[in-house]
Amino acid sequence: MSTDPPVRQAPSATVDAEAAASALFEASSHAWAAGDADRFVRGYAEDATVGLPGTFLQGKGSIRAAMRDAFAGPLKGSRRIHAVQSIRSVGSRVTIVVTRSATALAGEAEPHAARWELATWTLSRHGDRWLVEAYHSCPAPDRNRPAENRPAEGESR
Repeated sequence: MSTDPPVRQAPSATVDAEAAASALFEASSHAWAAGDADRFVRGYAEDATVGLPGTFLQGKGSIRAAMRDAFAGPLKGSRRIHAVQSIRSVGSRVTIVVTRSATALAGEAEPHAARWELATWTLSRHGDRWLVEAYHSCPAPDRNRPAENRPAEGESR
C-alpha cells in the first residue's frame, strides 16, 4: 500500500477556458447594462471581428464606436443574457464558445422571443487574459414563447 500523496493534476485547458469565458461574459454583461462601451470592449482583442446579421465590425475601435452609439440609442438601458451551450478548447490558447443569447430592452423583464440568437465566440489567451477574437451571431427565436410574443411569419424584429 503506497503512502505517496495523490498527484494533483493541473486543470485542463477546457476548465480554465470555462472559468475565463464565464468571467468574460459576466464582465461584458455588466458593462452592457451600464452602457459603458469602453468597459465593454476591454474583453476584445485589438483586431477582433464582430459579425451580426447585416453588420460586420473589424477592430476594437469599430466595435467600441458601434456599441457607444447603440448604448446611447436603441440599447440604452438594456441588458444581455448569455447561456453557454458548449465550450471546446483547441489547444491551450484558443477556445470556441457557443451561447444562446438575447437582449432585454429597457423595462423588459424578459427578452422578446424574437431577440434570441445563437452566438459563436472565438477566445484566445493573451498572457494571463482571455480575449474575444471573433464573435458571430444569428437569429434563433425562442419557439417556446407564446405566439403573441413571436413575430408573425415573414416579419423580422
